Amino acid sequence: MTSQLFPMILFGIATAFSPGPNNIMTSYTAFNFGVKKAIPTMLGVIIGWTLLIILLQLGSVSIFQKYQFIQTIIKVLGSVYLLYMAYKLSFGSQTKDKKLDPKPVTFINTFFFQFVNPKSIIVGLTSISLFVDTENNYLRDSIVLTILWFLMAVGSQTGWCLMGKYMRKFATSDKFIKNFNYTMSFLLIVCVILFYV
Repeated sequence: MTSQLFPMILFGIATAFSPGPNNIMTSYTAFNFGVKKAIPTMLGVIIGWTLLIILLQLGSVSIFQKYQFIQTIIKVLGSVYLLYMAYKLSFGSQTKDKKLDPKPVTFINTFFFQFVNPKSIIVGLTSISLFVDTENNYLRDSIVLTILWFLMAVGSQTGWCLMGKYMRKFATSDKFIKNFNYTMSFLLIVCVILFYV
């Protein structure tokens, strides 16, 4: 595991900090509602993702290998949810003075989304297969991987939240806000497309 720690960190940075549904929703929430309102969004991602990693390590990998159709169902459900979120991001009220929605993306939304998010599941399964030795040091490797992914989730969510808040400083017109929200919506749609490429 020590020899794999650096590759694991690089893999974590590349996957956790790259644009994806979780990061986009957090950035969107911080941009439109502020950092304080984005905290539940971030916590939903962090706690849901960490729990997903633990569950995948407890045996879901073998279930997915045995019943591959479950992955297809998850991919479809995740895609439908992302398209719904893209719609909500684009077609809310988009003035600077009015909030887009009485409620930003919630803890429940992002927490449960982790379990149908194709990117999360693929990244989780890949990291477990690459970095967890199921025969010799399963417990140690699992703990290290879980801690690392928790820290990556905290870092990426914080970074994307601050980016959304920082971008708000440039939001001097309704047109800028509208274009930002359209961009976030478009990125979610791109995520869906990439699931099937």
